[in-house]
Amino acid sequence: MSRSFEVDDSYSDPRNWRHPVEPTPTATPVVRHLLCNSQAHDVIEMGDILVTTPPPQPPLPFVLKFSNLSYSIKVTHKKRSSSSSDEQAQSKTKTLLSDISGEARNGEILAVLGASGSGKSTLIDALANRIAKGSLKGSVMLNGETLESRLLKMISAYVMQDDLLFPMLTVEETLMFSAEFRLPRTVSRSKKKARVQQLIDQLGLRNASKTVIGDEGHRGVSGGERRRVSIGIDIIHDPIILFLDEPTSGLDSTSAFMVVNVLQRIAQSGSLVVMSIHQPSYRILGLLDRLIFLSRGKMVYSGPPCNLYPYFAEFGYPIPENENPTEFALDLIRELQESEGGTTGLVEFNGKWKSRDKGDDSREDYFQGLSLKEAISASISRGKLVPGGETSNINSTALLVPTFANPFWVELIALSKRSIKNSCRMPELFGTRLATVMVTGFLLATIFWRLDNSPKGVQERLGFLAFAMSTTYYTTADALPVFLQERYIFMRETAYNAYRLSSYVVSHAITSIPPLILLALAFSAITFWAVGLDGGLLGYLYYFAITLASFWAGNSFVSFLSGIVPHVMIGYTVVVGILAYFLLFSGFYINRDRIPRYWIWFHYLSLVKYPYEGVMQNEFQNPNNCFVKGVQIFDNTPLKMLSEVVKEKLLDSISGTLGVPLTPQTCVTNGPALLKEQDVTDLNKWNCLYITIAWGFLFRFLFYCTLFFNKNKRR
Repeated sequence: MSRSFEVDDSYSDPRNWRHPVEPTPTATPVVRHLLCNSQAHDVIEMGDILVTTPPPQPPLPFVLKFSNLSYSIKVTHKKRSSSSSDEQAQSKTKTLLSDISGEARNGEILAVLGASGSGKSTLIDALANRIAKGSLKGSVMLNGETLESRLLKMISAYVMQDDLLFPMLTVEETLMFSAEFRLPRTVSRSKKKARVQQLIDQLGLRNASKTVIGDEGHRGVSGGERRRVSIGIDIIHDPIILFLDEPTSGLDSTSAFMVVNVLQRIAQSGSLVVMSIHQPSYRILGLLDRLIFLSRGKMVYSGPPCNLYPYFAEFGYPIPENENPTEFALDLIRELQESEGGTTGLVEFNGKWKSRDKGDDSREDYFQGLSLKEAISASISRGKLVPGGETSNINSTALLVPTFANPFWVELIALSKRSIKNSCRMPELFGTRLATVMVTGFLLATIFWRLDNSPKGVQERLGFLAFAMSTTYYTTADALPVFLQERYIFMRETAYNAYRLSSYVVSHAITSIPPLILLALAFSAITFWAVGLDGGLLGYLYYFAITLASFWAGNSFVSFLSGIVPHVMIGYTVVVGILAYFLLFSGFYINRDRIPRYWIWFHYLSLVKYPYEGVMQNEFQNPNNCFVKGVQIFDNTPLKMLSEVVKEKLLDSISGTLGVPLTPQTCVTNGPALLKEQDVTDLNKWNCLYITIAWGFLFRFLFYCTLFFNKNKRR
C-alpha cells in the first residue's frame, strides 16, 4: 500500500539526530513485547491475544560474522552520441553491496529485508560463498576463523528461490533419496527412514507424504508444500548453517508463515539460519530474531525487530500504532530513495546507532567463544552432520566433517534408482521418442521398399543410409528439455556436496543406455529387411550396433550441449544447426576428395561421417554383389534413352576399344569398387563403429568438464 511521507531534510543532517520529533503512539504493548523478545520463541494465537513461549536458551557455539562486504559489477549500456547516429557502448560500475557488516548466531533467524534490487539475494550469495573469489571484498568468519569454501560446503546448505525437484517422485521418496545422498552408508536404512519420517513431521508434510511433487502437466503438492520439501532435502543431514533465498516468495500468508515456522524450529535445534524475505507479516516478524534492511546495496538498519520502534522514532519517523513495522520501514526507505538526499542520512544514522549500542547485547556473555574446531566437535556430538563418511584433508578442522557422505558406488546406485523411477512415471516422454523413431522407420521402409541393385538403387541406398544415420542424431534432441531440467537440479544438489560430479555423469550415462537400446532395436528391425539391406543376420547385427552407437553419440552430444546452453529454444537451435553441418560434411553430398582443404577438418569432426561410412561398408563390402552390369553403365547418362539394341552395339564398340570382353551380364562395378568411387576407403567398418562409440565417451567427458567449471557463482 502506498504511503506518503513528509521527508524532512533536516534528518539527513547528523546534528539533528539527537532531537527527534515527538513520537506518535506506537504499537500495542503485546506486539512490542512479542518483537522485543530477543530469544527464539514460539507464537501461539489465542483469539486476539498473542502469547510468546520462549524455549530454554540453547548453547551458542557458532557466530557467523561478516565485515565490510562490498561487491560491484560492470554494466554495459549503449548510448547514442549527440554528434552522430551511431550507438556507443559505455560501461559503468554498479554497486550491489557497499560495506555491509553484521553477524548471525545459531539458534536464531537472521532475515535480510529490502525492496527488489536492494541486494538481499546478493548478500545471501556472498555469505554462502556463491560469488567468485576476488569479486567480493570483505571477510566472512565463523567463530573468528576465516571460512574456507570446502568447509562451508560441508557444514551448510543453500535453499534456492526456485523449487527444483523431480516432478514424479513423492514427497517421501524425494526426502528418502536425499537421505541416501547425505547420510553415510554406516547409517542403516531403517534409521534413514526414521530420519525422513521425523523430518516429514517437522516440516508438516504428513498429509502430503505420498503425493508426487508434480509439475505443469501433473498435479502434485501445493506451492507451500513444495517449498518445505525444498528445505527438507537440504536439511536432511541437519546442517550447522542454512541459507535461504526468499523462501516465502510466491506463497500466500498462511503458507509463508508455516515455512518460517519450520525454519524457527530448525534454528531452535541448533542451526544458524540466514534468509532473505521481501515483506514479512506480523506473525512472521514475531518468528525472526535479527533483521538487516538494505537499500540499493547499503545497510540502513541492523538489529532485533523490537529496536525498529526506538530506531525510527529517534530518526524522526515513529512507527504508528497497529502498523506493521517492516511495511512502514520499507515504505519509508522507498520514499527516502526518491528524495533528493536519498537514504544517505539513514545509512549514516544506522552507523551511529550501531556504534552507540555496540556491546550492549546481553547475550554476548552467554557466548563462550569456542574455536571453530571445538564448535564443530560439539555440534557433531549433539547429532549434527552425521559422521562416518570420507574425510577431507584440507586442514584439521575439515577432518571433522566428511567431504562426501558416501563412496562413489553408493551415490551411483542412488542416482540411477532415482532417475529410473522418475522416468518410469513419465512414460509419455520415452513413448514419444519411440513413436517418432518408429514412424520415421516406417516412412523410410515404405519409401525405400526392397531396393534393387541397379545404379538407381545404389543412389537410393546411399540416400537411405545417410538419412537413417542422421535421423538417429536428430531424434536424440527431444531429450534436451529433460537434460536441462536435471542440470539445474544437479547444480543445486552438488553445490554443497550432496554427491560427486563423477557419480552424476556416470549415472546419467548408464541410465540413458536401456532406452537407447530399445530405440535402436525398433529402428533397425523396421528398416533393415524392409529396405533390403545386405549381409543377412551378421549384417543386421552390425547395422543394429552402429545404430545404437549413433544414438549413444547423439545422446552424449545433447547432454554436453545441455551443460552449455541456458535455454531449451537456444539448445534446439544449436542442435539442429550443428547436426545439419555434420550431415553436410558427412561425405554424402560431397565426397571426401572433393571437399576443399580448408573445410576438410570439419569432415573428420562430423558425427554422421563414421556411422554413414560404417553402414556403407557393411552394405557394399561383398565383392560378389554387382551394382552396374553391362549396358547399365549408360543409366546415369543421356544415352539411357537409347534402345537396348543400340546400347549393346555401343557396349561391343567399347569392348573392342578397351580390349576387354563386355556383355550385358558383365559386372562393371561391384561393392568395393563403389566404395572406392565414394572415397570410403580410409577406415574399415569396425573402426567406424569404435570411433562412433568413442565420440559418445568424449562428449560425456566434455559434459563432465562443463559441469565442473560451471561453479554456479556470480562473477
